[in-house]
Amino acid sequence: MFQFHVAPSGDDSWPGSAERPFATLDRARAAAREAGGDAVVHLKGGVHTLARPLELTGADSGITFQAYGYGTPEQEEPVISGGRVITGWQERDGVWVAEVGELDSRQLYVDGRRAERAALPGLPGEVRVTATGYVTGGGEPLGWRSPADVEFVFRGVYPWTEARCGVAGVSGDGDETVITMAQPAFGWAGELYNSTWEGQSSSGPGLPTRIENDAAFLAEPGTFVLDRSRPGRHVLMYLPRPGEHPSRTRVVAPVLERLVSVAGARDVSFRGLVFAEATWLRPSAAEGFLHYHGTGYYEGGGVETAVIGEGASVTYPAASVTIPACVTFDATENVAIEGCRFTRLGASGLGVTGGAGLAVRRCAFDTLSGAGVEVSGSRATSIEDNRVHHVGLEFSGAPGISVSGTRDCVVAHNEVAHVPHCGIVVGSGQGARILRNLVADTMEVLADGGGVYLSGPQGDSPDNQALVQGNVIKDTHTPYNFGLYTDYGASWVTVEGNVVLRADNTAVLVVGPPLENVVYRGNFWDQDPLGHDNPPSGVTYGGNVTYKDERELNAATAGIQSEAGPRR
Repeated sequence: MFQFHVAPSGDDSWPGSAERPFATLDRARAAAREAGGDAVVHLKGGVHTLARPLELTGADSGITFQAYGYGTPEQEEPVISGGRVITGWQERDGVWVAEVGELDSRQLYVDGRRAERAALPGLPGEVRVTATGYVTGGGEPLGWRSPADVEFVFRGVYPWTEARCGVAGVSGDGDETVITMAQPAFGWAGELYNSTWEGQSSSGPGLPTRIENDAAFLAEPGTFVLDRSRPGRHVLMYLPRPGEHPSRTRVVAPVLERLVSVAGARDVSFRGLVFAEATWLRPSAAEGFLHYHGTGYYEGGGVETAVIGEGASVTYPAASVTIPACVTFDATENVAIEGCRFTRLGASGLGVTGGAGLAVRRCAFDTLSGAGVEVSGSRATSIEDNRVHHVGLEFSGAPGISVSGTRDCVVAHNEVAHVPHCGIVVGSGQGARILRNLVADTMEVLADGGGVYLSGPQGDSPDNQALVQGNVIKDTHTPYNFGLYTDYGASWVTVEGNVVLRADNTAVLVVGPPLENVVYRGNFWDQDPLGHDNPPSGVTYGGNVTYKDERELNAATAGIQSEAGPRR
């Protein structure tokens, strides 16, 4: 097997040896191809800044990219970055200001910490909604310095949604201020968000719950603004926190939208690497981000209506698009991702579509705008012993781990914590195994979801049904949630030997469309699920135990709780 080395201080004209390493991953990939693909590329510690995404194809089958010294006490930490270090700061009235040319980004990281975009809690004064935006009696929007960079956030249009729409312009009209919203986003929002509940109907996104990204909003230390009002002469502004100084503070703006793309390759491995500093610019466009559920969003094409009870309905996308990932694998076979970290990314961390035999083991996913891991249409994928926390920081519907349309997928021994909506999501598929995960502090922002959430058919017989077993789910926040949630026509599911505590509701047995061939047995809770006293015909409910006293519950389930979460 051939061995190649890459270091930030290397040179692509060198032979790629340990003593004379390459400088770039592209050069190492080319050398591995020339060697026939059976090669290991060792990455020395430090920041490996990409000029463009690393793309692997079937021609790169058999390559391993790993940290130098992987698996030894001397293992180094290579960071694969799509970011740009910001320099040339000037201080103006306590604000750091830098001209950054054509740079466009939605995130900023200061000494590794995620900086928030400067924001207001909402529109001032009396506001009314119009067909094209808003009219307010307050003149404050007229003081916005770059209105076309301002973005409105709409949290909770539906309890499980959070949309984003840009502003097109602001103008004065007598004593009123007219805010014109960007199209087609605002029009799409009017199409998508229509509901009826308890005799009350609503249409459109309503009033914004947060307004982001204008220099006039810079009041909280540690926040930033990107002003793009002058094409090619964008200005980045950052209000420092106490103790920060331009000469000793490292500020990075992510530039690339994707770091690594692997398509059609076999037997590829990534070990001990850090993937960091990428963005996703689509929500900043005129199309905005019309979120519906999870990582799905609407971009036109019409809506349909779901009746969710007598006199209750919501419209939803006839078709939706998924938030992309910054590291993607498509139609691959026998791929291993081990001991890696996905952090400081402006979309989801890891996205897998199609293929078979991909394993994600002992990785960390944190500080992500989107989901941690998203798998769609794959066979025999395993996601085990990973830690996923503080994800969905910008797109609050994003779950920790999501699998959909998969066959024989295993999600086991993971720890998922501090997520804004669902912890683990399982869409329609066959034979999913959700085993011995520790899921805590979910549903921290949006409502109507669960620590572990399943929807749709999960098989068509006992031979390929889903099994949800040995999971510990605790501290599910916000109202109207279910720690363990089988929803929307879930069928062929066995829910067995799980522990649920400190949720708004532990589980629910009566949903629409109804559950079919769903078994709840041997579970432990601190309250009875909704519908337990009269289970519907499609649910078998028995042998479950409710402990009102948490100490008794913990004592009775000590064995289950000790087995849940990563095995290290």
